[in-house]
Amino acid sequence: MSSIASVLEQVKTEGPLVHNITNYVVMNNTANALLAVGASPVMAHAIEEVKDIVTISSSLVINMGTLSEKWVESMLMAAEQAKATNTPFVFDPVGVGASAYRTEVAQMILKAATPNVIRGNASEIMALAKLTNSTKGVDSTMDTQDAIEGATLLSKKFKNTVVISGETDYIITGDNVSKIENGSPLMARITGMGCTATAMVGACLGVEENAHLAATAAMAIMGVAGDMANEKSAGPGSFQMNFYDSLYEITPDILDAKVKTNA
Repeated sequence: MSSIASVLEQVKTEGPLVHNITNYVVMNNTANALLAVGASPVMAHAIEEVKDIVTISSSLVINMGTLSEKWVESMLMAAEQAKATNTPFVFDPVGVGASAYRTEVAQMILKAATPNVIRGNASEIMALAKLTNSTKGVDSTMDTQDAIEGATLLSKKFKNTVVISGETDYIITGDNVSKIENGSPLMARITGMGCTATAMVGACLGVEENAHLAATAAMAIMGVAGDMANEKSAGPGSFQMNFYDSLYEITPDILDAKVKTNA
């Protein structure tokens, strides 16, 4: 069994508790994906409880897709608590660069605590690295290859792992670059697939201390499940249903056999 496959085995056997402060567009999708792969999601954003939930969780996922003042307060509180409790933390800077507010919030979160993993599309990673200030809403306007330099700069600055998701997924830790070349074009036609990928990183980081390996395994799981779902889907609607089934069906052996990676 490869190291990537062993992470999936750990997720399925240990059932990590993944605390998600995520956007309300994708909460249901994200929770169902985590359940399907064997993790346990909790979607808690109330200021009154975030510290308690972070403390008992295997990992924290912060996704800034739908921002509001109270949610931002919760995100900052959760990030600070993750730092205090050494809880692995994944940050998804959705749409950073699209507005001054999003950029400000992203900077505040990064100041509160350094994420073990940052995951975004090429535009978001470039914007976060301040190499560009133009994004198209939450959709990427450039190829993942274009963002490798920005991701490397970010990773070296924060001494963490940065994931660029796209047609090819890149996982970057310093000068170490892994890539996953699985996945379906239909994934771009369904809202929240990137958010689901971030949550999957959270699940893997909840069982594997090596952030690079955890992130690589997460993107491999997403990509291979996407390939599996694509084989039996007619369009975005059936793909979404089949994607959950594929996450449920995927095994370490299937992941080993189907993953396309240089890792």
